[in-house]
Amino acid sequence: MLIQLVLGSGLIGVTSLAAALSWWGLEIFLVKTHQWVVRRPHGPRLIAVISAVMLWTLLVMTASVWIWALALWALDMFITLEASVYFAMVAFTTLGFGDILLPVEWRLLGGMAAANGLLIFGLLTAMLVETLRETRLRQRGRYD
Repeated sequence: MLIQLVLGSGLIGVTSLAAALSWWGLEIFLVKTHQWVVRRPHGPRLIAVISAVMLWTLLVMTASVWIWALALWALDMFITLEASVYFAMVAFTTLGFGDILLPVEWRLLGGMAAANGLLIFGLLTAMLVETLRETRLRQRGRYD
């Protein structure tokens, strides 16, 4: 049980660090594009920023799932990489279909993957909302 908790905590730490570092990179990108974003017309530029952040969110989620999938596969919990990715995706998104399960001695990792998914989804949602808010404030000239 202790090994599962340590491994799961480590994977949560790695995915959280990856999300934080990628947010830092996105922040640098947004600062560099500030002059372009505040010019008129605002609508298309807002759509471009939101699209970029949504793509970034998808990439962070994909990377997080792959981190879990590769760890599960490296521990020989699944025969194929596809099964590892599928389980990681289902657990991370908290769908929990139950058609593919972890071995009984590793089942705590499923709950930890689901908790990690909830945390990452929440973090990314907050970052998406903050980016939208900040972009609109900058466009309206109320921020800087």
